[in-house]
Amino acid sequence: MTNHHFDDETRAQLPDFLAQLPEPVALHVWGDATATPAEQEAARLGQFFADQFPEKISFRLFPRRINYPFYPVLGVMGVDGEALIDHGVRIIGLPIGYQMTSLIAALQVVSFRGQTLEPVTRIKLARLKTAVNIQILTTADNETGALVAKHAFGLAVASPHIRAYLIMADAFPEAAIRYSASTAPHIVINERVHISGVIDEAELLHQISLAL
Repeated sequence: MTNHHFDDETRAQLPDFLAQLPEPVALHVWGDATATPAEQEAARLGQFFADQFPEKISFRLFPRRINYPFYPVLGVMGVDGEALIDHGVRIIGLPIGYQMTSLIAALQVVSFRGQTLEPVTRIKLARLKTAVNIQILTTADNETGALVAKHAFGLAVASPHIRAYLIMADAFPEAAIRYSASTAPHIVINERVHISGVIDEAELLHQISLAL
C-alpha cells in the first residue's frame, strides 16, 4: 500500500516507534472516504498502520456522526481483551507534517496506558473528580504542537475525567477564529483557560487546576 504521509526516513523509523508497543491499540477514523480527500487519506492512513503492524494496531472506519463539526476524526482506543477503552484521545483533521508525530505519540501513550507520565503527575490526577476538556490548536508545520499533544494525551489516558483533542487549525481556520488563536500551539482548557506556546507536563497540570 502506497502512503504519502511519510518521507523515507520517517517510514524507516516507524518500526522503532510502533513495532514494540507493549499493548495493542485500536485506531478509529470517523468520516466519509468518498466525501473529501482528507477523509479518504485518513482511512488510507489507518489501514496503512494496521497493515504494517497487524499485531499491535487494528483499524476501523466509521461513518460521520452528527455531533462532530469537522472531519476526519481519529481516535486511539486501548484494547483489553475483547473490550475497547476510550480514553478520549482524538485528532481532529488529517494529521500531516509534524502532527504525524502527534498521531504516533497518541498510539504510544495509549499503548503504555499512561505509564510515561511522571509519578507525581499520576498521584495528582488520582485526586481529579471533575471533567476536563483539553483542546490543542496546531498546524502541520508546528513542531511544538506535537510536544504539547503528547502531554495532553498522556493525561487523558491516565485519568477518566480528561479528554484531549488535537485540532488541525490550518485545516479548520474557523476553530482558530473561535478561540482567537493567533499562534500555535494554542491550548484551551474547559473553554476558560487559554495558553499560547509550548508547556510541559507539570505546567499543563497546573493550568488544569486553574481552569477548575
